[in-house]
Amino acid sequence: MFAVDRRFLAKLEPVIKRVLIVDPNGHAARMLMDIMKGLGAREVVVEAENGSAMRMAEALEPGLIFTERSGDGLNGEALTKAIRRSHMACRQSPIIMITGEATAQTIIGARDAGVHEFLRKPFASADLYKRIENVAVKPRGWVEGIAYVGPDRRRFNSGEYKGPGKRKSDAAARGPAALAEAKDQAMRILAAALNQFDSDPMQATRAVKQQAATLKEVAMKTADQPLQLAVGALEVSLASGPPTKATLAAPIGGLLALVHLEPSRKAGLRISRPFCLVSF
Repeated sequence: MFAVDRRFLAKLEPVIKRVLIVDPNGHAARMLMDIMKGLGAREVVVEAENGSAMRMAEALEPGLIFTERSGDGLNGEALTKAIRRSHMACRQSPIIMITGEATAQTIIGARDAGVHEFLRKPFASADLYKRIENVAVKPRGWVEGIAYVGPDRRRFNSGEYKGPGKRKSDAAARGPAALAEAKDQAMRILAAALNQFDSDPMQATRAVKQQAATLKEVAMKTADQPLQLAVGALEVSLASGPPTKATLAAPIGGLLALVHLEPSRKAGLRISRPFCLVSF
């Protein structure tokens, strides 16, 4: 077991107060439970499969979730996606996937499911500690998209993968560049949300609301009056009742017109990196 400064433990406390461990391997789950209790976790619950894990996640509202990648009745990627797209209070809680299957494919799959961190079994206490430190004291931007919901994938931290797809340069932009990137990304997500609204209206609505908030902040910081007015029209539409594709088409179209692209064209663009909200 590693020694941890009390002041640092205080920083971890809000995240590790309630912990959910999803692992059908009883021995592995108990070992992880003991480590978390040693760090000060007050309530640690273990579940073995997707169904019971989802029910417990809703009841417990964990600040941190560990999941094995696979097992009897367990699919860690599917579980992560289900939590991210739910209405549960813990939908944005950090999720750390711990598994013996540490290949490039499984790591990328975990990242694209919405996992915060990835850790290979067997692991040293220091490796686990580093992952917990990352999720507890180094917050990442949240992406409320359509194809992807979860933390900023560009800052996914896997010490296990050293392959050519790992980009050391994927750091968050700052200043005007960050604002421009946030605006561009929000426009892309809005277009995708409108284009795919009928296939997933709940997530599309959530994505639209998040992008409206992002664009409003960008407009205020850049004193962009046309953008402020266009965002205002979208906010009015969202506040007027349950949104539909028809009611959102005009205000979203007005926003996309500011970047001179039609919704269908904008939604169809391929981007070189995953959607991510940046800090500015």
